[in-house]
Amino acid sequence: MGISTSRDGEGVAEVVVDVPPVNALTVRGWFELADAVREAGRDPETRVVVLRAEGRGFNAGVDIKEMQATSGFEALVGANRGCYEAFAAVYECEVPVVAAVHGFCLGGGVGLAGNADIVVASDDAYFGLPEVERGALGAATHLARLVPQHLMRAMVYTCRNVTAAELHAFGSVLEVVPRERLRDAALEVAVQIATKDPYVIRRAKESLNGIDPVDVKRSYRFEQGFTFELNLMGAGDRHRDAFVAEGGR
Repeated sequence: MGISTSRDGEGVAEVVVDVPPVNALTVRGWFELADAVREAGRDPETRVVVLRAEGRGFNAGVDIKEMQATSGFEALVGANRGCYEAFAAVYECEVPVVAAVHGFCLGGGVGLAGNADIVVASDDAYFGLPEVERGALGAATHLARLVPQHLMRAMVYTCRNVTAAELHAFGSVLEVVPRERLRDAALEVAVQIATKDPYVIRRAKESLNGIDPVDVKRSYRFEQGFTFELNLMGAGDRHRDAFVAEGGR
């Protein structure tokens, strides 16, 4: 369990998150995920990375219990920096990243999927930002890469979720498949990329990032500043304490 990486010998690296019960990552977990993705992309033998998870869902964001059990703001700062590094690692990965999303993709999960090059999802997958209900802000930058602007705003304000089928209609999810077919579907896309000239693919990734209309790292860092304000004003602790008291994870 934890973060693991495997390679198939054909240029496909799989980075797998397996952190029960809901793949909510600790501060250390976010940094480990960032390191795993960066290492996979820097390997000259890697042509494409598949990012997926085991268990009930793709990712439930930060481990709020860890945050509330840590005195002061050390865990909050650590989680913010860890998420920043993990999201950036996916975006800056030197090769394309295919996210295979199943079940819930919430908070930090949206940051990962939104920064991936391609998203393949199972038919039970859903995406959302519950941040407002947790006294935080962030990852709207990445949600805006998955849904239109007005829906993104509605999702932030109301904390509503959208399904993989809805994202497929927008074109931000490439394919929706039954849960048992998800890994195979993601690998099929990855193999298609892996058969291309690796030098050309790496330059394609670099060029596409270069023409992106939004600087995802800068805009996400801007969002994070408001999370710190909410904590200074007490709203963050109030909402996170309520979440933990309700048995959430």
